[in-house]
Amino acid sequence: MSMTESRYFSTAEKMDKALIECLEKKELEYITVKEICEKAGVNRSTFYLHYETVADLLSECVEYTNNRCFQKYGSELTNVKKRLESECLEDLIFISPEYLRPYLEFIKENKRLYLVVLSHQDIFRTKNTFAEIFDSVFSPALDKFHVSEKKKSYIIHFYLGGITSVVKEWLEKDCADPIDKIIDICMSCIISREKPNI
Repeated sequence: MSMTESRYFSTAEKMDKALIECLEKKELEYITVKEICEKAGVNRSTFYLHYETVADLLSECVEYTNNRCFQKYGSELTNVKKRLESECLEDLIFISPEYLRPYLEFIKENKRLYLVVLSHQDIFRTKNTFAEIFDSVFSPALDKFHVSEKKKSYIIHFYLGGITSVVKEWLEKDCADPIDKIIDICMSCIISREKPNI
């Protein structure tokens, strides 16, 4: 990465963080370019060099956050996909600790960010965070369980809705409980070895 690119990403990251700080205090429509620039320590001309509007910054912030979350899965996704192809149905677990751990680790590392994300789910389009994971892991798993395309989205919303509620409670307690405990709670709510009766 060149010095110019490094400076660009450093400035963009400062503005992403500034926007998140602003979102902790007020709704998006009341956030001004001036506020973001003051928090980020940049001038308005720098902002307009990168973005046309606050909405453009928000789009970048969402993409940046989603990509960072997805990268956390790294080789785990490859391993899960291989296992999906080779394991027999009786041994297949739809949701497992290896899916949950990278997600929970990322959340714990970014507590402030995720408190904002969960309180502004419509803005941050949290469903999009899981789109690639759904396509890579959950959709093939549901195929193995012979779940129809029409029912897939309902099932995934059921699972993710429950997990998101547990995570929100965990965040509100400042992630005080260990990740293993949160995984156990999520897993105890799932009949992991029984195929969906759908």
